[in-house]
Amino acid sequence: MHVLVTGAAGFIGFSTARRLLDRGDSVIGIDSVNAYYDPSLKRARLAELEKTSDSFSFEQVDFADHEALDAALEGKTFDRIVHLGAQAGVRHSIEHPRDYLTSNLAGHLNLLEVARHRQSEHMVYASSSSVYGGNDSLPFRVEDRVDQPLSLYAATKKADELMSETYAHLYRLPLTGLRFFTVYGPWGRPDMAMWLFAKAIMEDRPIDVFGEGRMRRDFTYIDDIVSGIVACLDNPPADDGEEKAGGSVSPHRLYNIGNNRSEDLGHMIELIEREIGKPAKRNLLPMQPGDVRDSFADISAIQNDLGFAPTTSIDEGIPRFISWYKNYHAL
Repeated sequence: MHVLVTGAAGFIGFSTARRLLDRGDSVIGIDSVNAYYDPSLKRARLAELEKTSDSFSFEQVDFADHEALDAALEGKTFDRIVHLGAQAGVRHSIEHPRDYLTSNLAGHLNLLEVARHRQSEHMVYASSSSVYGGNDSLPFRVEDRVDQPLSLYAATKKADELMSETYAHLYRLPLTGLRFFTVYGPWGRPDMAMWLFAKAIMEDRPIDVFGEGRMRRDFTYIDDIVSGIVACLDNPPADDGEEKAGGSVSPHRLYNIGNNRSEDLGHMIELIEREIGKPAKRNLLPMQPGDVRDSFADISAIQNDLGFAPTTSIDEGIPRFISWYKNYHAL
């Protein structure tokens, strides 16, 4: 299979591209390699992909620029698309809202247009558990209403789902949206809590623990996430008029993709402390704007449809992350 992967220099995009290459697919990766976080980490990921297989090619392009995107893809062939590139980060969206307008709205529309004009067999795209906003009914279900986002980031991801539904209806384009819950693991993002905590503890600096430490997250290990993405990619939704996960009768479905366990933030910190071998100095702070106190995925839809079954608990996954972190930084 020939697959276009956006965000190929990012955490989930890189990990997905590597899995596809490992099983013998050819991958065209695109990414702007912007400076939202250290581009050297992104380039290190790309170097890993280039070592993995000769079937990987890369184009550095901003997919929010439709003319540049079309030029970068001219003459290239691919059957399916995994659209994982986006401007991430709830807190960043509070201070830099225009970044989300271009990448998450214009960029998503551009990929829908690519899929439509290329008559792609299927496009899997990244949504987010942030769309659930302040929903206090746990676990979060794809059937829940998601009309009250707490951040602009969440609002753009909800908009992506709506645009996708329109394209599936108008053009019968097979689409699958994945509402990711907190993803972690080797090659992760340095703006996320697990990386920030590990770095601060190793440097004997205090860690900022928001929500007074009383927060819970459905931490999902990267290998489990990738297994779910690939299972979706391999099984496009049918255009059969039947209702899909998320409620669409067009070839468009929505899945939660998480670990199906909500873990206390304090337990996550304790595991990091144990692996590093020193205690954290905790600076307890109130909730930040846009944050939610709890996240918990009901994954019954993707389990029933595709057999998705995450296997990695944080007791297993966090030691793997810390081991990778130490090796990457030569600690």
